[in-house]
Amino acid sequence: MEGMRDYRVVAHNTATTSANKIHDDAVARQYGFGGGLVPGVDVYAYLTHPPAEAGGRDWLARGTLQARFLTPAYEDDELVVAVGDAGALEVRKADGTVCAVGRATLPAEPDPADAVALSDPAWAGAEPPDPTVRPPAASPETLVPGTAFALPPKTFHAAKAGEYLADVRDGLPLYPEAGLAHPAWLLRDANYVLSANVALGPWIHVESVTRHHGLVTDGTTLEVRATVLREWEHKGHRFVELDVAMFGDGDLVMRVNHTAIHTPRRSA
Repeated sequence: MEGMRDYRVVAHNTATTSANKIHDDAVARQYGFGGGLVPGVDVYAYLTHPPAEAGGRDWLARGTLQARFLTPAYEDDELVVAVGDAGALEVRKADGTVCAVGRATLPAEPDPADAVALSDPAWAGAEPPDPTVRPPAASPETLVPGTAFALPPKTFHAAKAGEYLADVRDGLPLYPEAGLAHPAWLLRDANYVLSANVALGPWIHVESVTRHHGLVTDGTTLEVRATVLREWEHKGHRFVELDVAMFGDGDLVMRVNHTAIHTPRRSA
């Protein structure tokens, strides 16, 4: 993707009080980490800066970003999002450790293969969870491929987005001036559609392959649907991959293949 520039940012752990205790220092150390993990979705926000700066509204409307998270970033880590050839991106610490890799593109049109509707049979019957009922624990039995999930509708309010932009250290004028939702703010719902529908202990965001299909502007009502693509075990961790579709006022605005470790192994 042409025109991208390296981007420097100081990492901030926005989730120290989250229900996902992998972001808590003491709990994260039980799993072999040096402290609470900066959320993967926030590292994703850092990755979006070069393509959003270069591509502007066009990238937000039809761009893509594949991001894989390799090693944790911690509070106050000095990071650089380094731009390589053909849209390649790397998030590096000051010592050269690579935290995440990605690739951004700006196709002429959104991928027509993603085109789905709220009425798609893949999530027929999916209802938002009842907040008064504890969801079942994440397991191979509750994450069977084809299982459909949903979130309650919500509205994007541009006037309230400043706190989020400050949290992810994104000062691009594109968002406040045009009243547009940040793509990583949207991606958080790929996490929430999992955590709202199955009970999780500490868990880890691994990868997101995101394709944009439209802009989310002030007052847009968002609805999220997801289906489980697969659930598996690898090296003691249990993984899940979701197909997530996000709709703004009924139209598809983002499609994501979203992968997480829903049950990590504890450190010996």
